[in-house]
Amino acid sequence: MSLSEKQRNEILNWILDNVRSHPNDIASLAQSKYHLSRITINKYLQKLINEKKILTEGNTRNRTYILLPLAVFEKSYEITQNLAEDRVWRNDILPLLTGQNENILRICEYGFSEIFNNAIDHSEGKTITVKIELFPDQVAMIIRDDGIGIFNKIAKECQLEDPYTAILELSKGKLTTQPESHTGEGIFFTSRMFDTFYILSHKLLFGSAEKIDILLEDDEELEGTLVSMEISPSSTRTTQQVFDEYSEVDRGFDKTVVPVSLVKYGNENLVSRSQAKRMLNRLEKFKVVALDFKGIDEIGRAFTDETFRVFANAHPEMKLIPINITDSIKKLINEIVENNDKGK
Repeated sequence: MSLSEKQRNEILNWILDNVRSHPNDIASLAQSKYHLSRITINKYLQKLINEKKILTEGNTRNRTYILLPLAVFEKSYEITQNLAEDRVWRNDILPLLTGQNENILRICEYGFSEIFNNAIDHSEGKTITVKIELFPDQVAMIIRDDGIGIFNKIAKECQLEDPYTAILELSKGKLTTQPESHTGEGIFFTSRMFDTFYILSHKLLFGSAEKIDILLEDDEELEGTLVSMEISPSSTRTTQQVFDEYSEVDRGFDKTVVPVSLVKYGNENLVSRSQAKRMLNRLEKFKVVALDFKGIDEIGRAFTDETFRVFANAHPEMKLIPINITDSIKKLINEIVENNDKGK
């Protein structure tokens, strides 16, 4: 039985949507999903190769399929007083995104504008390079400057101990080296609007993918700062949804989530009051704070007491909410809180 044009297009689009995550077994998966022969699926793959939508590498047994971009844009901009993110967006970037859904356009505009402006105002560099790649399943934007590096900049200007502490502070939001002209909200909200977001500077990579925070250290050093943002064209997320998620009614940016794992240095345990104070620094700026203990199995009594008794008592107007906690952490927190309530 021959397939209709609609069915053939469905198969082609499914391959394009899934080849990135299944570069080695996309043929067998498609064969199983649509109950077609290997020869038939190979014809669809060959059609996409001929249309330059995918690329193949390797021999028949070890063949890998690579998704090719539909369009690529790359340009460098000299940082001058006349450089403005809105003009770059309007003249160079927006025309590339024609046809994208309105919510995707708004997210891309917000993220591009915030990161490009940060590079202009904060990088202390000479050049900003922008690369945009459009795929059937992804809009990818990279913005790179040749400046001092964002983590080093924050550590220096905010008088922090090191770049690791700068990353912890950056993850909380409301952090800026120029409070007179910036709110410190841009990176926080941008990182939550896109499916994948990361910042690479010198040897450190910090970001998030699928709501999982990542902090890695590489042997190779990248000068300046590189920011990568990716989102699926089919995403239904909106800028307003993200703003609302971290806002009380009519209160603006009053909620945040702190990845507790960023407090740790290497394999150390979270046991001291000093560690807790580093985690709690500047959190009085928020009304609701979720402390995300994902990846943390245990914490010490002093760390717990400083957080859930001392700090909580000093800020009774704040909601301090532990999330993703183990049973042992929950038990310790409850014990500290119950003893605190009895002492009042």
